[in-house]
Amino acid sequence: MHSLNYKKRFDPLLIILPLLIFFIGLVFLYSASSGIKTIKGIDYTLRQLIWLTIGLAVVLIVVNIDFRRLVDLSYIFYALVTIALFIVLMTGGSRMGAKRWLDIGGFTFQPSEFAKLALILGLSFYLGNNRYSIRGFRTFFGAAFITLFLFILIFKEPDLGSALALFPILFAVLAAAAVPFKYIFGSVFLGLAASPLFWNIMKDYQKRRLLVFLNPNMDPLGAGYTVIQSKIAIGSGGLLGKGWMGGTQSQLNFLPERHTDFIFSVVGEEWGFLGCLLVILLYTLLLLRILAVAEKTNDVYGKLIVAGVAGMLAFQMIVNIAMTAGFMPVVGLPLPFISYGGSSLIMSMAAIALVINVDMRKTVF
Repeated sequence: MHSLNYKKRFDPLLIILPLLIFFIGLVFLYSASSGIKTIKGIDYTLRQLIWLTIGLAVVLIVVNIDFRRLVDLSYIFYALVTIALFIVLMTGGSRMGAKRWLDIGGFTFQPSEFAKLALILGLSFYLGNNRYSIRGFRTFFGAAFITLFLFILIFKEPDLGSALALFPILFAVLAAAAVPFKYIFGSVFLGLAASPLFWNIMKDYQKRRLLVFLNPNMDPLGAGYTVIQSKIAIGSGGLLGKGWMGGTQSQLNFLPERHTDFIFSVVGEEWGFLGCLLVILLYTLLLLRILAVAEKTNDVYGKLIVAGVAGMLAFQMIVNIAMTAGFMPVVGLPLPFISYGGSSLIMSMAAIALVINVDMRKTVF
């Protein structure tokens, strides 16, 4: 029976660190968006603050609902996200050749972002309920199917970055559930073996991004342009940077997508190596606090939820930073809590709320 006094103290860094990262990011968002046309008369910084307000409201709602109840309702959330992804493919708003957005009453959101949360909760429900047969291949296959179904829908939009982000969630949750590593390594091997087939079904612009990763100068004015400008921005920042709003690549509009996927380039140009190191250290500390919750909780569902959140955030942080520095192909993943975007910010805040939820109830039975 659950104790009525379930609101235990939780690690305050779980909310302090995301907010600190957000407000540091807001400084760079203001700089990065200074020369970009506003949306319906509202600048990007103010809109991001509005998204934060909504995100904090979501946090308050999520932390006040027992995470076990949320897990029990995960199949409903999974079904709603699936329906939304189907609607996107049929009627969703198109930008730059991709259908990723739904417009409802003037509110635009990306169902693919919320698919990450649906997968975390869905896998926690499935693997938690099958924890006594966790070493069987059938259990692993079921978890893989739950993931692949969402992957296919998101990949069809096409949104390669969000689709690939589902697999770190799967592997993190499988590892936390103590699924035999031979299944995890085997699936990775099969994925690599199937890469030629995967190449054939990719869009032309996705292929160009991968080829440009190997040689950015093969298309310096096309697919390689953003990566080249990003590397120039980060490299020119040196140790201390050029100062806030002093970056030439961002302020003179050489760097595209600098307020969304490539905002870390602005960090490097304006605050230099030390600024980049500060942001990375804050992310690392946040991940360590999240993993500490997973280690402390005695509830199997809670452990799986927290592991999934850690896998998701770690993947997005690493891939976004690496692609802006030219170490990974451009796949279009936002930097959590920093990149402009309502769907990404609200989803990230909801993910943190799930971790706080588990931390509050980690010793309650």
